Amino acid sequence: MSVPRGTALVTGAARGIGRGLATALAAEGLAVTVHYRDSADDAQETARQCRATGVPADVFQADLRVPEQARGLVRGAHAAFGGLGLAALVNNVGNYVHKPLLETTDADWADMLGSNLLATVATCQEAAPLMAAAGYGRIVNLGYAGAHGLQARPGITPYLIAKAGVLNFSRALAVTLAGQGVSVNVVSPGIVETSVTQPLRAIPAGRVGTVAELVDAALYFVRASDYVTGQEIEVAGGWNL
Repeated sequence: MSVPRGTALVTGAARGIGRGLATALAAEGLAVTVHYRDSADDAQETARQCRATGVPADVFQADLRVPEQARGLVRGAHAAFGGLGLAALVNNVGNYVHKPLLETTDADWADMLGSNLLATVATCQEAAPLMAAAGYGRIVNLGYAGAHGLQARPGITPYLIAKAGVLNFSRALAVTLAGQGVSVNVVSPGIVETSVTQPLRAIPAGRVGTVAELVDAALYFVRASDYVTGQEIEVAGGWNL
């Protein structure tokens, strides 16, 4: 299925996975809204790479841990480029902390839940009615491989809980929007080349994943019909199965 003309919003798109997602969506012919929080120069470089494919691109700053900023980002993306309209939302942003469970602070919990789960909830809630009114939309949220299994990981418990919440929320939103031309799906990376820790011995495939492999999974959901909804693809080389 071809992707119709419109705007793609990629959160956390200044570098790494976010940049890979943004440039890939630009190559699909979508105008791109590049979101960043602190890395303005990197975000401008991502936008430059997107424009090199022949589509418009611009940068928007927001702290998505603040719900009104998250919602405002979506409204801005929808109105950008002459009101082209939001066709795709990819929620990539999300902080990560690794520390012993009993040493995690209230601030750690607030940051993990706010940046990974509540930011996704806010952007999706703002985007969903806009997409439903247009009769078309693709929402792809980034999860975490194995989060659905509720495996104990004391070093990353707040992060894991947040990502399990992303998966549950995405499925519920998929059911809510079914039949309206809007799909909601999840791509869940395992250990990839940009990961903070890279325990190769724990990965059955014997290597880390690439950004390109993760992007390919997201593009599948963007290109697929809205009948493919509420699904998860793990890009993890058998890790956490």
